[in-house]
Amino acid sequence: MSDFHKDILTGAVFVTGLLGFVSGEYVISSALFASSAIASNINANRKRNKNSNLSCE
Repeated sequence: MSDFHKDILTGAVFVTGLLGFVSGEYVISSALFASSAIASNINANRKRNKNSNLSCE
């Protein structure tokens, strides 16, 4: 899956969580917000590590 598709999927999960929050589904929306935050951080770390050398730090 390309980076563009990952970004689209993360955005779609975030928007779905926002719509769930507005409609009153707080448990589902918090789970969706958490999954989009984790996916976003993983994707950002992979992009950062791809552009730099691996180190022990």
